[in-house]
Amino acid sequence: MLEWLAIGGTALITFVGYLKTRQYVRRRLRFVDEVQAPGTAIVAAAGAALLAAPIVWLLPLVGAPTALLFGAGVGLGVFHGGRDIRRRLPPV
Repeated sequence: MLEWLAIGGTALITFVGYLKTRQYVRRRLRFVDEVQAPGTAIVAAAGAALLAAPIVWLLPLVGAPTALLFGAGVGLGVFHGGRDIRRRLPPV
Protein backbone atom coordinates (compact mmCIF):
# COMPACT_ATOMS: atom_id res chain seq x y z
CA MET A 1 0.00 0.00 0.00
CA LEU A 2 2.79 2.44 0.82
CA GLU A 3 4.45 1.72 -2.50
CA TRP A 4 1.33 2.88 -4.34
CA LEU A 5 1.30 6.09 -2.32
CA ALA A 6 4.94 6.70 -3.21
CA ILE A 7 4.24 6.06 -6.91
CA GLY A 8 1.22 8.35 -6.82
CA GLY A 9 3.19 11.06 -5.03
CA THR A 10 5.99 10.80 -7.58
CA ALA A 11 3.53 11.09 -10.46
CA LEU A 12 1.82 14.04 -8.80
CA ILE A 13 5.00 15.99 -8.12
CA THR A 14 6.23 15.33 -11.66
CA PHE A 15 2.96 16.57 -13.17
CA VAL A 16 2.80 19.65 -10.90
CA GLY A 17 6.44 20.49 -11.71
CA TYR A 18 5.65 20.28 -15.42
CA LEU A 19 2.52 22.45 -15.22
CA LYS A 20 3.96 25.14 -12.96
CA THR A 21 7.17 25.42 -14.98
CA ARG A 22 5.29 25.68 -18.26
CA GLN A 23 3.03 28.39 -16.84
CA TYR A 24 6.01 30.29 -15.44
CA VAL A 25 7.87 30.19 -18.75
CA ARG A 26 4.80 31.29 -20.71
CA ARG A 27 3.93 34.18 -18.38
CA ARG A 28 7.16 35.49 -16.87
CA LEU A 29 9.87 34.49 -19.33
CA ARG A 30 7.97 35.42 -22.46
CA PHE A 31 10.54 37.98 -23.65
CA VAL A 32 13.69 36.16 -22.54
CA ASP A 33 15.42 34.82 -25.62
CA GLU A 34 17.51 32.25 -23.76
CA VAL A 35 14.46 30.27 -22.65
CA GLN A 36 13.72 29.50 -26.29
CA ALA A 37 17.15 27.93 -26.87
CA PRO A 38 17.14 24.12 -27.13
CA GLY A 39 19.69 23.52 -24.36
CA THR A 40 17.78 25.50 -21.75
CA ALA A 41 15.38 22.64 -21.03
CA ILE A 42 18.29 20.27 -20.33
CA VAL A 43 19.93 22.75 -17.96
CA ALA A 44 16.61 23.33 -16.16
CA ALA A 45 16.00 19.58 -15.84
CA ALA A 46 19.46 18.94 -14.40
CA GLY A 47 19.13 21.86 -11.99
CA ALA A 48 15.72 20.75 -10.76
CA ALA A 49 16.92 17.17 -10.25
CA LEU A 50 19.96 18.39 -8.31
CA LEU A 51 17.81 20.63 -6.12
CA ALA A 52 15.32 17.85 -5.46
CA ALA A 53 17.96 15.22 -4.65
CA PRO A 54 18.63 16.29 -1.03
CA ILE A 55 14.91 16.60 -0.36
CA VAL A 56 14.03 13.11 -1.59
CA TRP A 57 17.07 11.70 0.21
CA LEU A 58 15.45 12.70 3.50
CA LEU A 59 12.05 11.17 2.71
CA PRO A 60 11.70 7.46 3.48
CA LEU A 61 9.34 6.34 0.69
CA VAL A 62 10.83 8.11 -2.29
CA GLY A 63 14.29 8.02 -3.77
CA ALA A 64 16.47 9.05 -6.67
CA PRO A 65 13.92 8.19 -9.39
CA THR A 66 11.56 10.77 -7.87
CA ALA A 67 14.17 13.50 -8.23
CA LEU A 68 14.98 12.40 -11.77
CA LEU A 69 11.33 12.35 -12.80
CA PHE A 70 10.75 15.75 -11.22
CA GLY A 71 13.71 17.10 -13.19
CA ALA A 72 12.31 15.57 -16.37
CA GLY A 73 8.94 17.20 -15.70
CA VAL A 74 10.55 20.60 -15.19
CA GLY A 75 12.65 20.17 -18.33
CA LEU A 76 9.61 19.27 -20.39
CA GLY A 77 7.75 22.24 -18.93
CA VAL A 78 10.54 24.59 -20.02
CA PHE A 79 10.68 22.99 -23.45
CA HIS A 80 6.92 23.17 -24.05
CA GLY A 81 6.66 26.67 -22.58
CA GLY A 82 9.37 27.88 -24.96
CA ARG A 83 7.60 26.20 -27.84
CA ASP A 84 4.35 27.93 -26.87
CA ILE A 85 6.17 31.28 -26.88
CA ARG A 86 7.66 30.64 -30.32
CA ARG A 87 4.25 29.77 -31.71
CA ARG A 88 2.58 32.81 -30.17
CA LEU A 89 5.06 35.57 -31.08
CA PRO A 90 5.02 36.98 -34.62
CA PRO A 91 8.13 36.35 -36.72
CA VAL A 92 10.67 39.17 -36.84
